[in-house]
Amino acid sequence: MSSPSHYDVAIIGAGMSGLAAGIRLAHFGRRVCIFERHYAPGGLNSFYAIGGRKFDVGLHALTNFVPAGVKGTALGKLLRQLRIEREEFALCPQKQSRIAFGSQGGATLRFTNDFAVLEAEIAARFPGQIDGFHRLTEEVKAHDAMSFAGAAISARTVVRRHLGDRLLEDMLLCPLMYYGSAQEHDVDFTQFAIMFRAVFLEGLARPFEGVRAIIRVLLEKYRAAGGERRMNCGVARIVERGGRAAALLLDNSEEITASHVISSIGAAETQELCRAGSNPVLPETAADWPIVPPAGSGRLTFIESIRVLKMQPRELGWGDDTIVFFNDSERFEYAEPAAQADLRSGVICFPNNFEFGPRELPEGLLRITCLANYDQWAGLPEERYRADKLAWLDASICAARRFLPEVADEALAAGTVATDIFTPRTITRYTGHLRGSIYGAPEKIRDGHTHLQNLYLCGTDQGLLGIIGAMLSGISMANLHILQPEVRGRGPS
Repeated sequence: MSSPSHYDVAIIGAGMSGLAAGIRLAHFGRRVCIFERHYAPGGLNSFYAIGGRKFDVGLHALTNFVPAGVKGTALGKLLRQLRIEREEFALCPQKQSRIAFGSQGGATLRFTNDFAVLEAEIAARFPGQIDGFHRLTEEVKAHDAMSFAGAAISARTVVRRHLGDRLLEDMLLCPLMYYGSAQEHDVDFTQFAIMFRAVFLEGLARPFEGVRAIIRVLLEKYRAAGGERRMNCGVARIVERGGRAAALLLDNSEEITASHVISSIGAAETQELCRAGSNPVLPETAADWPIVPPAGSGRLTFIESIRVLKMQPRELGWGDDTIVFFNDSERFEYAEPAAQADLRSGVICFPNNFEFGPRELPEGLLRITCLANYDQWAGLPEERYRADKLAWLDASICAARRFLPEVADEALAAGTVATDIFTPRTITRYTGHLRGSIYGAPEKIRDGHTHLQNLYLCGTDQGLLGIIGAMLSGISMANLHILQPEVRGRGPS
């Protein structure tokens, strides 16, 4: 078939994985169109504007950062396969980050983009565990995280083969879970290995402009390669015939066809599109929001508060840390809380505290992320919803300040020029992720296969994590399912 409504590949979702898949396919001459329900690209790593300010969503830091010249890395593979010059992302490394446990953060591990710093911290604070940590690191390095085969293995089980200290185990798991685990209490060892390499062995960085810089580069590459993109135009239904995705019914009732379909919106969300007569366009009124999740969907979601300061964080004494992962409970509990949010643990991010050189962000930024319960937010009357958001905005800054150098209440209040907070309801509304599940379903589909022979998954539920991982997921699924014969014939590109 060759008509204006037919594509070689239709991609559902203009997030990082969908954009990367589109670029890769367009480079090989495929006619590709990305369909995105919302007005802004980026998916879980996008941005929004309030009062003339642009706020990042999702991005605290880009993981997998390595200096120029380091070979055999995820970042290098990504740049090569998407034909992006390293300078186009203009990545600036972190200063330092901390893992802080205890009521006042008394148990602390610093890490930077130099892995030796973390090794030295563990040797100093857990001297009896350093040999085991080295053995764990070697097992992570040897693990083939890109393999699409193999059964899931408990990361805690593997860690305990090497480490005998529960506090150290929890401290290592905390940042890796917050940055990529859809599973409560534990994580699959493959996911652990991906994140250990991405956060500890490689490192964290950020473009000066934040996530918009990454999105802009991807859009430019996609457009230059000839890819098509339709924003504010989501897919309402996948029409099945003969075990294939025969057509896509769009939100505007238009029908298009494609030889292949790649969905980046999640496994459960994609399954919803395949249900006969389904139309998952999100309702306008809060009371109509779905509360009961479909089988297999994830439960882990977050609230995030944002505070804008009229000064740089260092002027308040907050200039040393880029990111702080904190926990004040006896055991690190990474699970859906019973209340609207759980402030016992979380992530504090200072976007100003990257190595930007002589430049400075025009205002100070403080972001605080904590676990949340979707059910406790969904369906709230609007007045109650707004009131609860304000209450958790204040509570989250109180929780985070326990792990930061002391600042007087009056100084913080005087220095604050704007605030915002988003909830699981916000996440679902603007990303389509059911229940606001940031990292999707606990069980990943690593080879991207679905029940339809020409419909594949990439992104959240395929299993590669972080912004770099999401883009590699799109590339890998495009290569494996659509380009494999041609890629093999041409060799690396």
